Amino acid sequence: MGTLVGVVLPLGLAFIMFSLGLGLTAADFLRMATRPYAFVIGALNQVVLLPIVTFLLVLAFGLGPELAMGFMILAFCPGGVTSNILTRLAKGDVALSVSLTAVISLASMITVPPLLALSISYFSGAEAEPVSIGGIAVQLFLLTTVPIGIGLALRHFAPALTARIAPVVAQLANGLFVVIVGLALLVNWDVFIANLPVLAPTILVLIVLLLALGYFVARVAGLSTAEVKTISIETGIQNSTLGITVAAILTGYEAGFSAYALPAAVYGILMYLVSGPVIWVYRGLGADQARAG
Repeated sequence: MGTLVGVVLPLGLAFIMFSLGLGLTAADFLRMATRPYAFVIGALNQVVLLPIVTFLLVLAFGLGPELAMGFMILAFCPGGVTSNILTRLAKGDVALSVSLTAVISLASMITVPPLLALSISYFSGAEAEPVSIGGIAVQLFLLTTVPIGIGLALRHFAPALTARIAPVVAQLANGLFVVIVGLALLVNWDVFIANLPVLAPTILVLIVLLLALGYFVARVAGLSTAEVKTISIETGIQNSTLGITVAAILTGYEAGFSAYALPAAVYGILMYLVSGPVIWVYRGLGADQARAG
């Protein structure tokens, strides 16, 4: 299983990030300079608010060290392609969503490693294994930044080819996501079943809370309805595949899927169940306000 995880997981994540890169242009990175206010609100929600809320929730539910660490790993991950798709379905600001996903995904190789080291030190205490911040940063660079860059370059230099292969790549990426989540649950099935009574409620509360807080903060900040919906989704929807991969990086691929990966795996399923009704409400939000105006 260790060999399978060591091959399927990193290659799967790299391919998923490549599919993200195919949907990006240079303008997506420059947009934060032309529309800084909305971008900063969204970025602060993801980088600051999300980890703090997750940390407090983990303490409130009294989770054990491994599951608590798994939740923190998930909280440190940026949004993924899923958040862009859900934003489009919610009739949000897709350009803002893509910009947040792109920039924060690239920044994750800098932000995630030190946060992981702090979390392991807190939750594991004297039993904490030393964390190679530089080593994790290099692996995240190879698994996220490089594939995104390749996809971005391919779209720039070969737009016609990109247009032809993008739908197939997206379908394959979705399939890999399902395989990775399924394997993570299967390998940890006994731990999953034993912890399901506390694991599922914690994740459900986390998703609902983050979607609501993202909406509230953006609304208080005076952003447009489309931007509010976008930031709500970007705050509440994380890249669970990256979370599973980071868990494997921490424990070593030879160990297979550890309990660290469980929160991200379960989250990868429950986020659709929770976000579905929210997206349905968001779709009519702008239209209702337009009719009222």
